Amino acid sequence: MDLGIRQADLAAEVGISPSYLNLIEHDKRRIAGALLSRIAVALDVAPGLLTDGADRTLLDSLRQAATEFADIGAEISKAEDLAARYPGWAALVAAQAGRIAALETRTQVLADRMTYDPDLATALHSVISSVTAIRSTAAILTSDDQIDADWQRRFHRNMHDDAVRLAQSSDALVAYLDPPEDGGAVPLSPLEEVEAFLAGLHWHLPTLEADGTAADVIATGKLRKPAQALFAEFATQYATDVAALPLARLTAAIARIGHDPWALAGELQLGVSLVARRMASLPADAGYPPFGLVICDGGGFPLRIKDVAGFAFPRGTACPLWPIFSALGQVGRPVQADVVVPGQPDTRLRCTAIAELTSSPAPAMPARVVATMLVKPNPPEGTGPVIPIGVSCRICPRETCVARREPSALGAASTQAL
Repeated sequence: MDLGIRQADLAAEVGISPSYLNLIEHDKRRIAGALLSRIAVALDVAPGLLTDGADRTLLDSLRQAATEFADIGAEISKAEDLAARYPGWAALVAAQAGRIAALETRTQVLADRMTYDPDLATALHSVISSVTAIRSTAAILTSDDQIDADWQRRFHRNMHDDAVRLAQSSDALVAYLDPPEDGGAVPLSPLEEVEAFLAGLHWHLPTLEADGTAADVIATGKLRKPAQALFAEFATQYATDVAALPLARLTAAIARIGHDPWALAGELQLGVSLVARRMASLPADAGYPPFGLVICDGGGFPLRIKDVAGFAFPRGTACPLWPIFSALGQVGRPVQADVVVPGQPDTRLRCTAIAELTSSPAPAMPARVVATMLVKPNPPEGTGPVIPIGVSCRICPRETCVARREPSALGAASTQAL
C-alpha cells in the first residue's frame, strides 16, 4: 500500500498467484527461502521485517496504553498494523505512555513520602527550624535598637551557622526528591534502576569475577543512593556465586554437557538457583546463547528481572502460568517447561525454575522463600507439552484461559496467532 503496488502486480512479479499472496498476507501460509527473498526484493525491505513482524514488547506496550486510556477509544485490534507500518510512531506512543506511567508512579511515591516518610519529615523540620532561626536573628540585627558589638558578632556567627545548616538540609532534601540529572526516563524504583545499570553491563561484572568490590563497579556508573544499596546486595550475592562457581569451571562444564541448568547443577553438585544466576551472567561476547532471569519472593514480587530478545517479564501483574510461580508451590523441586506467549507461536522459551528457603523461620514467623527462573529462548525441541503463557490479563487475547483474573480489553478483536 505504501509503495502503491497492487496485490496482483506483486504476485506476478514474484511468480505466485494473487490468491496465494492473499493467504500469505493474512498469515494463513508461511513463507521462507527464495519466495521470501523475492517478495523482500520486490518491496525493497529486509526479509527479517516480513518474518519477524512487530516487536512483541512494543505491541504489549501499545495495547496496555490503550487500556489505560480506554475513554479515547483507540483501536486495540489495529496495534500490530500500526507497529508494522509506522514503527517509529508506534515506539513514540509506547514511550510516551511509559513516561506517563513512570511520572504517575513517581508522583505517588513522592506523595507517600510527603505523608509517611519520617526521614523527609525530619529534613523538612530542619529546613524550617533553620529558616526560623535566621529570620529571628535578622529581625534583631535590623531593629532600631542599639546592639553591643560583641552581641552583634555572636548574632552574625549564629546566622552563619544557621545558614550553613540550612544549605546542608536543603541539599539533602533536593537529592532525596530530585529526578535523574541526565533527563532520561524516570526510574520507577531503585530495583529498576539497578536492572538498567546491569543491562548496560550485560549482567556480567568482570570486576567481581576478578575479586573486585561493589564500590569498584558503582564507580563506573551513576546510581542514586537507594539503588547503590540494592546493587551492593546484588554484588555480594554475585561475589558469593563467583566463589562457589568460578567462570572457568562453569564454561568447562557447559562445553561438556550443554546449557541445561538442571543437568549442569547435577554435574557440578551445586544448587539449580546458583547455576541459573551464573548462566545469566555469562559474558555476552563469548558466543553463549542469551539467557533471561527472574528472581521473585514468596509473594511473587520480582526482585530481579533480566530480559532478553523474545522474553520480557512484566513487573506488574504477571501471568500465573509462568513456571516460576509453579515452583513457589513446591519449594525445593525444580520445574522445567517450555512456554509460548501470544503473538509468538514460533518462539518457545525454556524455563527452569526452583524455589528455595533462604532463611530459617523464627518463632511465629514464616520462612522466607525466593524463587529463581532461568529462561532460554528457542531451545532444542522438547518432548513435553508447551504451556501457553499470557501477558497481563487486560491485554491477553486468550479468552478461555483458566487462569484469567479479569476480562481482556481486547475482547474478541484479535484471536490470530495465539
